[in-house]
Amino acid sequence: MQITAISTAAPLTGISSMATRQLLAELTQAYAERSGQTVAIESVGGVDAAKRVQAGEAFDVVILASDAMAKLIAAGHLRTESLTPLVHSGVAVAVQAGGLTPDISSEDAVRQAVLAAPTLSYSTGPSGVALAKLFERWGIAETIKDRIVTAPPGVPVGSLVAKGEVALGFQQLSELIHVQGITIVGPLPSAIQITTTFSAAMTTGCTRPEQVQALLDFLASPEAAEAKQRQGMEPA
Repeated sequence: MQITAISTAAPLTGISSMATRQLLAELTQAYAERSGQTVAIESVGGVDAAKRVQAGEAFDVVILASDAMAKLIAAGHLRTESLTPLVHSGVAVAVQAGGLTPDISSEDAVRQAVLAAPTLSYSTGPSGVALAKLFERWGIAETIKDRIVTAPPGVPVGSLVAKGEVALGFQQLSELIHVQGITIVGPLPSAIQITTTFSAAMTTGCTRPEQVQALLDFLASPEAAEAKQRQGMEPA
C-alpha cells in the first residue's frame, strides 16, 4: 500500500500488552521508515495496560486483547469506529532447553503432561484465564493448584521456564519464540487451543486521528501479514 509521508516531529504514542511487543516493534519501525511518522508504543502486562488507560493516562492508540478492548470501549476510553482487529494468537507449550518434551498431541496427552509436571505456569492474561477454566473442566484444578507458579505481570512465562523455575510453561507462541533457554514443544492441539485476538483502536482523547488511522490501516494491511506470521501469529 502507498503511504504518504507525514511531517511531524512528535511520535504517536501507544500502549500494548507484551504479547504483541515484538510484532509492534517491527511494524512501527517499518511504518516510520515508509511514512516518516515515528511511533512509540510501550508494552507492559495486559492487565496493567488496561488499568492505565482506564486511569486516563494519555495515549494515541491502544493494542490489547479484544475482550479488554471491548471493556475500554464500553467505558468510553476508545473510539468504537476505529477498532481494528490485527492478529489471532495461539498458545504453545514450553519446557527448559535440554529437558524431556512431553506428548501434547491430544487433549488427554496435555492433561497427563499437566498432572505429571512438578511445576507449571501460564500468563495472567486471557489465555491464562482460559487455561484455568480448562483445568477446572478437567477436574484437576485442586490437584495442581499448589504447583502453579504465577508469573508477575509483564514477566514472560518462558523466562521462568528458561531459568528452571517452572517445568511446564503455557504462553502465546509470540511470547515464546524469542526466549533463549527453552524448547517449544508445540502448540496446544486444536481441540483445546486458546486463540486470543488482539485489536487496536485510537483513544477518545487522541488529538491526531488522521495520523493514527493511517497507522491502523498499515497495521491491518496485507503488507503486515508476513511479519505477523514470523512473530508466531496469524493476521486477523
